[in-house]
Amino acid sequence: MDKIPMTANGERALRQELDNLKQVERPRVVQAIAEARAQGDLRENSEYQYAKEEQGFIEGRIVEIGGKLSHAQVIDVTSIPPSGKVIFGTTVRLMNLDNEAEVIYQIVGDDEADIKVNKISVYSPIARALIGKEVDDVVVVKAPSGDIEYEICAVEHV
Repeated sequence: MDKIPMTANGERALRQELDNLKQVERPRVVQAIAEARAQGDLRENSEYQYAKEEQGFIEGRIVEIGGKLSHAQVIDVTSIPPSGKVIFGTTVRLMNLDNEAEVIYQIVGDDEADIKVNKISVYSPIARALIGKEVDDVVVVKAPSGDIEYEICAVEHV
């Protein structure tokens, strides 16, 4: 399987979620199943059915996170000397050339992407257009609404 790129913060967050699932959520669901079993007939016991479904979800998520972490390629951009080029993990300040609006994005792995906090996936159209470019380059992003031109104003390793 290919390596899965993620930032050091992204790896830390996945490890914390995995620890929480194993040490808090799994024991809680096991206890809920035990309590539901003690109530008797399991066929019509909705608490038991719900707890079993939740257990399946938790176990699936544990396997999924474990797989991602085992194939993770953790990239700490702060340990890479700045070159002015856009690479995985950098924070990029862009200016939309149509309306002169500025936006700031950090290029992260799929699991870390969250547009609400300006973190975009390395596989997104914007990130794919930016990777390898330098400050003052103009990039064209193919968007559903049409092509958008951005000028790269700054690239930071934070």
